[in-house]
Amino acid sequence: MTEVSALWMRRDLRLTDNRAMHEMQRWVEAEEDRQWFLVFHLDPHFYEYSCPHHDYFFQNLEKFRKECDDQHIQLYFLHGSADEAFTYLKEKVPALTHLFFNEDEAPQAARRDEQVLKEMQQRSVETHAYKDAHFHRSDEVKKKDGGLYSVYTPYYRAWRQLEKEQPFECRLGRIISQQARLDLPQKAAYNKLSSYLNNNGKTWERTAEKDGRERLETFVEEIAPEYHETNNALSSDGTSRLSAYLKTGRLSVRTIYQALSEQLEEGNPGAEAFVSELAWRDYYNMIHATRPELKNTELKEAYRYLPWEYDEKRLERWKEGRTGYPIVDACMRQLNEIGWMHNRGRMIAASFLTKDYLIDWREGERYFAERLIDYDPSSNAGGWQWAASTGTDAVPYFRVFSPVRQSERFDPQGDYIREYVPELHRVPKKYIHTPWKMNEQQQKEYGCILGQDYPKPDVDHAVQRKKAIEMFKGE
Repeated sequence: MTEVSALWMRRDLRLTDNRAMHEMQRWVEAEEDRQWFLVFHLDPHFYEYSCPHHDYFFQNLEKFRKECDDQHIQLYFLHGSADEAFTYLKEKVPALTHLFFNEDEAPQAARRDEQVLKEMQQRSVETHAYKDAHFHRSDEVKKKDGGLYSVYTPYYRAWRQLEKEQPFECRLGRIISQQARLDLPQKAAYNKLSSYLNNNGKTWERTAEKDGRERLETFVEEIAPEYHETNNALSSDGTSRLSAYLKTGRLSVRTIYQALSEQLEEGNPGAEAFVSELAWRDYYNMIHATRPELKNTELKEAYRYLPWEYDEKRLERWKEGRTGYPIVDACMRQLNEIGWMHNRGRMIAASFLTKDYLIDWREGERYFAERLIDYDPSSNAGGWQWAASTGTDAVPYFRVFSPVRQSERFDPQGDYIREYVPELHRVPKKYIHTPWKMNEQQQKEYGCILGQDYPKPDVDHAVQRKKAIEMFKGE
């Protein structure tokens, strides 16, 4: 009897260095009469709600489908709830005996996977899940006593000592003749994807797997050696810009690590600095897997009942980049325009919302979840709890970012501000960080009338800083 395996594609949209794909290929190659196929499940939670985060992912998915076509590989689609979709798959493909996929430890995804595993096992389908999106699973980096870390620095020291896997070879062309041809109706499922794509807004360029590899090559050769000195500069291309490729799985962490291996062996501080940031992904994955309340509840119990303010007008001004603080507004407008924000910018924007506007961090976390094309539920929630001083190993509540000082340090010439806040493009360096200090004549001279062309700040940072500290101290 012919055995058939399915490779469930998820956030791993690539045909190279894919752990589950590698393992499925090995399984197929072990017996001549084994067959295989690729499948993607379209979750209504995503295709029924349009936002830049979903737009970007589905555009990557469609690009991946075409890449599969170019290799004469059929990518099949399912839709509906996960357990129903895979039950239907087994009914339509009774010869299905094995399901391969790369695991996801984020709580919501893990619950979905557990349900699918249960349904499949009840129908005599063997399931095989593999670590792929991260270097290490949530339970791999442990203290000497066997416990898990709650502070990043010692976690990273232990993480750095663990061996990192090499890329996994994937050559589906070698087993193309064993690809199963299924009687699996596709019109209804694919129509969900095509309908979504036809109705979304912005179109992103450079979403192919090869684009991710080209960006990696540019980063390694031109940026990584000086990354430790350039990664906080808002106005220059001093970051990797690899996060969106990691999010969709166009690149694997193993491929990135291998590309940096020579610089790491030489002890290059830029490469080391970047690898330490990759470790944050593993760290927050560990935190989220073991603390499933991360997205919705403060990890520090003492801060679970803080009297956050809710001011809808201020929240909208923050979202729109109309706070009157140029650096905050530039960060938010960058997010709204291109679906991405510099990591330094994310910290500035998050600190401002929680410590200057005193608005609940969950409001910001949800907005970023919709707008970021590289949105990762664990890293995003972890980052927001860090900025709000409510999470594990978070910034102390009494360390409040000054938006002016951050602006002067990380955009000293104001180039980043002028790019995203064009109302200020004629304002000189002296006032670019604090335009409210211009007098009326200067405002006219530089073509920026406050309250008309650009808003005046509606809060005083010094005053709000004191309020934030008092709120955390319970005064």
